[in-house]
Order: sequence, then C-alpha cells, then structure tokens
Amino acid sequence: MNSYPNTLISRRQMLRRSAAGFGYLALSALLTDEALAEAATPKSIEPLTPRPPHFRARAKRVIFLFMKGGPSQVDTFDHKPLLQRDHGKPLPFDKPRVQFAKTGNLLRSPWKFQKHGQSGIEVSELFPHVAGCVDDLCIINSLHGTNAAHGGAVLKLHTGSDNFVRPSMGSWITYGLGAENQNLPGFITICPTLAHGGLNNWGSAFLPAPFAGTPLGNASLPADQAIVRYIKNARTSPERQRSQLDLLAQMNQAHLLEAGPNLALEGRINSFELAFRMQTAMPETQDISRESPATFKLYGIDDKITENFGRQCLMARRFAESGVRFIQVTHSDSNVQWDQHGDLKKGHAKNALEVDKPIAGLLTDLKARGLLADTLVVWGGEFGRTPTAQGDDGRDHNPEGFTMWLAGGGVKGGTKYGATDDYGYYAAEDKVHIHDLHATILHILGLDHEKLTYRYAGRDFRLTDVHGHAVTDILA
Repeated sequence: MNSYPNTLISRRQMLRRSAAGFGYLALSALLTDEALAEAATPKSIEPLTPRPPHFRARAKRVIFLFMKGGPSQVDTFDHKPLLQRDHGKPLPFDKPRVQFAKTGNLLRSPWKFQKHGQSGIEVSELFPHVAGCVDDLCIINSLHGTNAAHGGAVLKLHTGSDNFVRPSMGSWITYGLGAENQNLPGFITICPTLAHGGLNNWGSAFLPAPFAGTPLGNASLPADQAIVRYIKNARTSPERQRSQLDLLAQMNQAHLLEAGPNLALEGRINSFELAFRMQTAMPETQDISRESPATFKLYGIDDKITENFGRQCLMARRFAESGVRFIQVTHSDSNVQWDQHGDLKKGHAKNALEVDKPIAGLLTDLKARGLLADTLVVWGGEFGRTPTAQGDDGRDHNPEGFTMWLAGGGVKGGTKYGATDDYGYYAAEDKVHIHDLHATILHILGLDHEKLTYRYAGRDFRLTDVHGHAVTDILA
C-alpha cells in the first residue's frame, strides 16, 4: 500500500524522501571510482616490469644532478646587468614578506658572464665547461617555490610536498613506467645527502617498496665507496641461494593465499628476488675499471678536484645505459655545499670547480653514445639565492625566483625560458612552480601528471597533488 497520498509534493519533501537514494548513487559512484583506481594500480608479481606511458614519450630515463644547498642564479645562469650597476644600493622594491634571514643592499656578482655557442646564451665564468654545452641546454630562469628553509624546500623538490611524507619523484616515475632492466633497481641515488629529509627524499612512502630509491653511499663518503655492499656471497653458491629463495617464496605465497594481500610481504618477496639478480648485474655495472683513460679525463676522474663528482657522473651514465629509469647524483659535503650565507666567492668557486667538468663530460658522453636524445638531464638545487647581501659577502636563501636547466629528452636546446625581475629576486615572466617542473618532467616521459595516481587512505594521490601544468613550450 502506498503510504504517500497521490498528491503534489514540494521540492523539499521530494528531496527528503529520496535522500537515501541520492546517498546510494553517490556511494555507487565512489565505489566505481575506487574500483577503477584499484584496477589501474600495477599488480604484477614483478612490479618493475616495463609499462607503457600514457602517450608518446620523448625520454626514457632521467638523470637528476642535485646541487644541495641552493646555487645562486645571478652568479651562474641568470645574468643581471642592473645588479652589477646598482651594487651597494637598496633593492628598489619590497622584499618577500617571509624571509629566511635579514639581508641588506644589492650585491653584484663577482664573476663575469659571456655569450657562448650558436645560441649566444650568457653563462658565468664559473662554468666554462658547461658553457661549451649551452646549445644543448634549456635554461629555466623562472623557477619558484614555497619554502625558504632547506628541509622544506628539499622535500618539495623531491616529493612535491614540503610538510608531509610523500613518494619521491623517482619513485613516482618507476611506479608509472617500471624499469628497463629487471636485474637492477629502477631508481638509484648516488651519494645522497642524509640531511634535510634524508631517506624521505628518495623513499616510496605509501607506494609499494620496490619503487623506492636504492642509495649507493651517502654524501659523507667518497664516491669510490658508493657501492652495493655484500653483493657477493662467498659462502653460498648461486644454486643453493636459488633453492633457498624458492622455498622461502613458496612459504610466503602460501601465507598470502591464506591471509590475503599484504603489500609489505609482497615487497619483501620482490626485494629478495631483485637482490639475487643484482649479484650478477650490479658488480659489472659498478666496475668502471674498463673505461678508457680518455673517458676518465673527460669526466675529470684524473684530477683530485673533480674525481669525486666525476666518478658519480660516470656511474650515472653507466646506470642509464644499463636500463635504470631514474638516477640521481648529489653534490654535497659536510662543509659549505652551495649554501653560501658568507664567503660567496670562495664557496661557489670551489663547488663549481668540482662539478663543471664532470657535468660537461656527462653531457658530451651521453650525446656521443646517442643516449642524450632519450635521456632527460635535470640540473639545479632546492632554491636560489638573494641578489641582496647577507653580511659582507654572502647571499640568503631565495625560493622566489631561481634557475634550473634541462638537457636532452626532446627539450629545445640552446634556449632560455622565463625570467626573473631586473635584479634576479622574483620570478616575473612565464613563472614555473616546482609543481609545474614535476608535471613537465612526467610529460617528457610520456606520463600525464593528473593520471599518474595511487589510491591511499581513501583518496587518489599524485606527485603534483592538485597543482601543476606541463610547460610544453620548452619541448622541441
């Protein structure tokens, strides 16, 4: 029997009587979305199996050259003639509302800039070797971020978040594309810094464990010690190891069938298998002894000043050609890094001298081997530095406007994109936020940053969170 009279009802009554139906429809839509996200999540027993990109990729892999501490844009790749002219004068506009420390008047660059290559791009005399590769660089002068402290800015650059533990950029990329070589990790970080976030900068957070970065050494160790230790088992033959792993895998799989899915256990199973396979592939890849003397000289490994970073860059090339998807190389030490709050001239000169020749060697070697065309090389730090002086000879942190450059991977070489103001303080033209940089890197790899998601804690996460636009104008 119909409990409602066959009469007209108001809109309010209709909504009240059908509320449960609306709730059911909403729940159905939510469950459908969750099921689709679950279906899109890679579930193969080999999580690093190569997967197709969302669309045509320009690059297959990334080498990230991280300059820890924050190189000064106005002393490297962002020439500001007015800064030279107005040295010692007050900044003619307001400084940011939030600053890391107090700064004074304008401080000119102690280095000269000169045009290089067919493009005629001006580069500081700090980088004479990289200047010789300027026609391969796309220099982005309009980067900006949101955090003036090292910890937050380093995390933002690596994970897209400055205050939460999130998967790193390399983890997102290997999650989306897998690895080209199943006998090596998909993501390797060489001599990473343990400060300002430490392992969170290369960790996978809530992504499955196989997508985390594998660290080789750390910033406090020389690069010749940045190796996978205990890679050989002197007491147990490979055949016996294989039998042991097969038995262990059977026991673990039986547990999974009984107890249900367990990402932590599945991650351990995969890590055991990868570690076994690495026993053959990793020693050969790490062994640079067969490289020619000419290659050693190209990377500066024959010079005490450049040997350490040169070795890291050579290892990056070897990992790239061996099928590792994301390789990070970090320039950092326990002293000045690129963080020159004082003694700018001495500190930046030391740092540039250590990395200039190795970086140019890497670009030259990749190009000669045909690898630069499908390898994206990214250079930069977590922020830039102020054009105003801190003390007598220093610059403070500056996330408001700074420089990074890209090379290879289908970007337009010999170009500059965006600009800071006349003194190099704020990004002013064609601004590129860190989220935009991440979206662009993913785009170059054939990944849509809005579609590369992972469902966790009831929502879909992505590297760019709810922000970011790919800067397609820099692509060839």
